[in-house]
Amino acid sequence: MTDDERRRVLYIIVCAAGPAGDVGKLVTLAHQRGWDVQIIATPSALDFIDAEALEKQTGRPIRSQYRKPGESRSPKADAIIVAPATYNTINKWAAGISDTYALGILAEAPGLGIPVVVLPFVNTALATRTAFQHSVRILREEGVSIPLGKGAFEPHAPGTGGALHDIFPWKLAINEINPKAK
Repeated sequence: MTDDERRRVLYIIVCAAGPAGDVGKLVTLAHQRGWDVQIIATPSALDFIDAEALEKQTGRPIRSQYRKPGESRSPKADAIIVAPATYNTINKWAAGISDTYALGILAEAPGLGIPVVVLPFVNTALATRTAFQHSVRILREEGVSIPLGKGAFEPHAPGTGGALHDIFPWKLAINEINPKAK
């Protein structure tokens, strides 16, 4: 199979935030748009997701660590969605910290020209911090799409995130990465 014949590969990087348990909804949307999906979980996110169900849904193992010598590589990403994205991941990524497999993938993505969409799941106490606003600005300047604010998913009041899991905008992420198929 040539590169032109293979299906597009979407990496979904999932972080340890409440909506992570529903990331299968994003996988379904991606499959409906013709994407093959590779889930990459931050180490903390593994406690939030049903890895067995997601591996069955995607047909691929969940990746959360660098591969060992001799292990097969994941297919090359054509696009990346980070959802839900945490305050921690966004700030580390913008600062150039690459201490997990997920952050290593994200660190290279802008330099490789891979489109990236980030859906933060943060509360207003974190979203108003100068460090977070600076990180969002840096990533946007590098071409990363972060639909946050007016017309997109808003930061929530501290302590209210649990009530928002069911309305997390998975479709917004897939529409941002695949705009012609809205």
